[in-house]
Amino acid sequence: MLHRALRLDPQVALRDEPFGALAYHYGNRKLVFLRHPDVVEVVRSLDEHDCVADTLTACSIDERRWDAFETAIHSMYESEMLSDRAG
Repeated sequence: MLHRALRLDPQVALRDEPFGALAYHYGNRKLVFLRHPDVVEVVRSLDEHDCVADTLTACSIDERRWDAFETAIHSMYESEMLSDRAG
């Protein structure tokens, strides 16, 4: 998952909240809570970098936390909140 080019799915809206953000998919009506501002920053930045690992680096995420981020990103991908980016 770390070397995939991902993006926030076009059918997903993020709403900032004090705890992080809510992600709502208008197509499948799923709602996901992003419970940490770092996760929100990474998700919003995915489209700006070549892959997830590059995004984590650009967002200054400590490599010791990458496993947790990879798990969260994989879960969002499985929920169709994130999608593959062409190219």
